[in-house]
Amino acid sequence: MKVKIVNTSRHPLPAYATAMSAGMDIRANLPEPVVLKPLERKLIPTGLYISLPAGYEAQMRPRSGLALKYGITLLNTPGTIDADYRGEIGVILANLSSDPFTVGDGERICQMVITAHSRAEWLPVEVLGETERGTGGFGHTGRL
Repeated sequence: MKVKIVNTSRHPLPAYATAMSAGMDIRANLPEPVVLKPLERKLIPTGLYISLPAGYEAQMRPRSGLALKYGITLLNTPGTIDADYRGEIGVILANLSSDPFTVGDGERICQMVITAHSRAEWLPVEVLGETERGTGGFGHTGRL
């Protein structure tokens, strides 16, 4: 799939790290470093603008290394970029650790996964069909 992109940053276009990667690393586009204090969140610009085909979305997801090593995650994960959005892609980073974290210009802050989606059309009914699971949820199958 070909996706139109405008890159106003000083950094390379997002790219897949390996042949089987699902996500592309997204970099911060900052005039100066940004410090995230413990439990603080900030909108980090990327300098990227995209035009996705109808029926697709871009999902912004945390990077596992930042999450494990530093407690840095995305607040609204996955963040959704709709096909009709034309503004700059921004990433809401949150620091869940007890230490400040500095985000530098060009740092890989999240990953983007482009995926197809369906649109639902509601069909109002009075009763839903029975299933083996029924109304069981929130751990109903046990811990293991």
